[in-house]
Amino acid sequence: MIKRNQRDSEALRFDGGEYRGCSMRRLITEADGAPSFSMRVFTLDPHGFTPFHAHEHEHEVYILAGEGTMRTDTGTLSVRPGDSILLGPLDQHQFTAGAAGLEFLCCVPHH
Repeated sequence: MIKRNQRDSEALRFDGGEYRGCSMRRLITEADGAPSFSMRVFTLDPHGFTPFHAHEHEHEVYILAGEGTMRTDTGTLSVRPGDSILLGPLDQHQFTAGAAGLEFLCCVPHH
């Protein structure tokens, strides 16, 4: 069993190129002994964003705080705290924070 506070995980900063104002903390990973999935928390600064991208695998997202949008192949959706999102393999997506920023959990299979 592992219990970890997100503040105890190193924040990896992505800022520039396809990212603006993005930080990621690895909460639970394969290195911790998790057999299948990793859990990460992303924080986007106000008006920050992730790249428009896709993965070979599914992943789940849960919006914790702030508001923003999620761009997909089929349009743009508003996201807010309490929203759960399932992204299937090869689903294109991009998260953009609103004026107050955006924080979300992301669970992905080890790859």
